[in-house]
Amino acid sequence: MNFSSIFLISFLIALSGALAPGPLLAVVIAETPRGGFKTGPLIILGHAILETLMVGVLLLGFSRFINNPIVVKSISLLGAAVLIYFGLKLIITIPSLQLKTEKKSYKHLAILGITMSLANPYWTIWWLTIGLGLLLTAQKVGLIAILFFFLGHILADFTWYSLVSFSISRGKKLLTAKRYKILITLCGLSLILLGIYFGLSVKI
Repeated sequence: MNFSSIFLISFLIALSGALAPGPLLAVVIAETPRGGFKTGPLIILGHAILETLMVGVLLLGFSRFINNPIVVKSISLLGAAVLIYFGLKLIITIPSLQLKTEKKSYKHLAILGITMSLANPYWTIWWLTIGLGLLLTAQKVGLIAILFFFLGHILADFTWYSLVSFSISRGKKLLTAKRYKILITLCGLSLILLGIYFGLSVKI
């Protein structure tokens, strides 16, 4: 397997995961009307930082500890609680929401990318299964192959979520205050439902 094939396979697999509705998509949709086009890339920047750490952890051989059933269950339950919290927080703030781009610091968006990734139990499970398999395959080829694997993976996320935030920011004229609040309500409910689903999926 050469570098280009590793990059392409990684990109396509990551893109298929990014296209599926989840916590990251919900927060990108919810935050873009206020944060503008930068929202998607900055949220994925936080996501990328976390994934860099995960790759490092897996390469150092800590996957055995993380893949412990108790650890996975704990991560799933905690993640479910965080998703429900953020969903409720979105819905509670609806009455005071204003449809305008905020010019203040965007640091919270990167932090939000980290938080939402950690809160999604499937993110951890993906890296301990599919991600680890791809990573070990790339590792057999060499260090540069790992870099191509990671670049392909994270570029898929940047491409998709940047497209989402760009599309929403360009369509602001169609997004009235009322429609924005409806959108936030749907995003909040989706996070709550995902949290409940993840929580109920954990077998104690």
